[in-house]
Amino acid sequence: MKNWKLVLLLGLAAVAAVIAVRSQRSDAADKSQEWRTYGGGPENVHFSTLKQINRENVKQLEVAWTYDTGDAFDGSEMQCNPVIANGVLYATSPKMRVFALDAATGKERWSFDPHEGRKAIGKFRNRGVTYWEEGNESRIFFGFQNWLYALDAKTGKVIPSFGNAGRVDLREGLGRSDARSLTVGISTPGIVYKDLFIVGSIVSESLPAAPGHIRAYDLRTGKMRWIFHTIPQPGEYGYETWPKDAHQYIGGTNAWSGLALDEKRGLVFAPTGSATFDFYGANRHGDNLFANTLLCLDANTGKRKWHFQVVRHDLWDRDLPAAPALVTIKRDGKDVDAVAQTTKSGHIFVFERETGKALFPIEYRKVSTQGIDGEQVADTQPFPLLPLPVARQVMTEAMLTKRTPEAHAAVLERFRKFRPSSPGGQYDPPSLQESVVLPGFDGGPGWGGAAFDPESNFLFVNASEVPCILKLVERPKPKVQPTGKSLYERNCASCHGKDMQGTPPEFPALANISRKYNDTELRTIIRNGVGRMPGFASLGDEVTQAIARLLLTGEDVKVSATAIPPSPIDLKYTIDGYPRFLDPDGYPAIEPPWGTLSAVDLNSGKIAWQVPLGEHPELVAKGLRDTGSWNYGGPIVTAGGVVFIGATNFDRKFRAFDKATGKLLWEGVMPFAGNATPATYQVAGRQFVVIAAGGGKRGAPSGGTYVAFALPQGK
Repeated sequence: MKNWKLVLLLGLAAVAAVIAVRSQRSDAADKSQEWRTYGGGPENVHFSTLKQINRENVKQLEVAWTYDTGDAFDGSEMQCNPVIANGVLYATSPKMRVFALDAATGKERWSFDPHEGRKAIGKFRNRGVTYWEEGNESRIFFGFQNWLYALDAKTGKVIPSFGNAGRVDLREGLGRSDARSLTVGISTPGIVYKDLFIVGSIVSESLPAAPGHIRAYDLRTGKMRWIFHTIPQPGEYGYETWPKDAHQYIGGTNAWSGLALDEKRGLVFAPTGSATFDFYGANRHGDNLFANTLLCLDANTGKRKWHFQVVRHDLWDRDLPAAPALVTIKRDGKDVDAVAQTTKSGHIFVFERETGKALFPIEYRKVSTQGIDGEQVADTQPFPLLPLPVARQVMTEAMLTKRTPEAHAAVLERFRKFRPSSPGGQYDPPSLQESVVLPGFDGGPGWGGAAFDPESNFLFVNASEVPCILKLVERPKPKVQPTGKSLYERNCASCHGKDMQGTPPEFPALANISRKYNDTELRTIIRNGVGRMPGFASLGDEVTQAIARLLLTGEDVKVSATAIPPSPIDLKYTIDGYPRFLDPDGYPAIEPPWGTLSAVDLNSGKIAWQVPLGEHPELVAKGLRDTGSWNYGGPIVTAGGVVFIGATNFDRKFRAFDKATGKLLWEGVMPFAGNATPATYQVAGRQFVVIAAGGGKRGAPSGGTYVAFALPQGK
């Protein structure tokens, strides 16, 4: 009898074990059908195994649901790549409201407003949130201004035990006495490793600026667990590549564009931006490690494993624009785990993942060192010989637009007044004479990142090819008796112009700002920053009030000399705005394509295919098609053989390409431009592709709608 009971118990245990294994497999399958992380997964490859939608049936795509955030306003943007877990979609609105939707229907489940009922002032840039779960607990992490929040993923309520009543002040723990008056925020989501939330930051690109140190927080308590100093401190590796004590006053070198994670090896990969100030570095002689660097860190401790500096002593705003893709490619018939990093210049660097060994030859070439007075320019820069660049590098007369004879004549006349390019081209130091930067300050490849297909080992990269004009000007010297106007010219004119006309829409005109903001609102923007503009809390209340009054009323009030905050830096030069090199009709001064989508074979380094990406509807009406256009946001790729991408700024289209050939398979027009990276997922047996249609770039209309596409039900 006992033996019979024992056999029964053993049999029941075996059945339970089988059920548990099947349940685990089912959970794993469900997770593979979702989009749980910014970029599709910690490896940031933008790839999905889903193939219900494929190259044969993608032409049948239709809108399955839309969700209007209701938060759009003039000039607003929406760059969010949604995350989807357990049938719920999590995303953000133009006003930084975080919300959860039923991923099958788009119906709202909850919403969280970090403004807490206050008016949302100014433009916000956010690329998504971070999802974490363990057992029955799940959280959403996101950044708003200088705060890192933790929310209950089921309810949208703040987690009181995290940080201080649900949030952490990102200005704390940087080791700088002035940090509380500086801009520190998060525009791109962080990543989760074990019980750590690891994140970079967005900081000011002009001085004074916070350092861009990379930090890991306990995801339950919000306590900082480790920090990597991107501007090395005494005794740390790389300290000698800066002036003495530079870490006390230089800012930037920040991983604003996101991170990638090798969970198996416990390695986190962080691409960094330039040191401040972007275009003049007389106060930061040296190569400036770890600016413009791909960093490989131990995810447990934050210790450096290896690094590669892509630009030495950057003077061209050549931030690494997106987190790298962790890929596996072929070398001598064997699989090699690698990391592929895109750059604004259109180059792609590929390294062995554990050691940092370059997998394609890199050549250090001599470049011009003829910098302006006080500048010390690096004499060599690294150029990867493969993969081939996905964007043009140096502008010549032969590349000038021929769109019309009048346009060609106008841009030719101006081009001949620019400083001629040297053989090093893109690394000619800035000067008091205008020069062309190609690709422009936005890139080339941008923050949308690349998609990698593990079946073909193709890396899909979109790029803009719009030249910019770079010119240094003397920064106005402090006045003995400062006024609102002199302070505006010293702190604001490099972006918005001495005449306050700016270079819209990236740097808006301020001449009629009183129609948009009152005194309190404008002073809040000056202190806290908005969109790409950093905060200027370090200027103090009296200076802020004087600049605000000048902008609102034109009154040029005097400011006491004691109100001007002391500064350890007084740079002689700044830039004359961020102008694009355009023809008289506002189109790029270069021959098309002005935007492309490329498939790069990472096995060989060759470009498998490249197609124009985007059009200008008014030019199409005149018979000029396939020009390409500015594009913001990135692609995704699926096992169904399809590359999906929005990104194009003027035609508002969402497109599907054959990943093997680049053939356009389908396109649909959205209510607003999809300047974001899409996501794909499957719920209740139906595959969806969703994208944030927010517009607002380069003068395009602003919106706040999420659009989800799917095949017709029953097909």
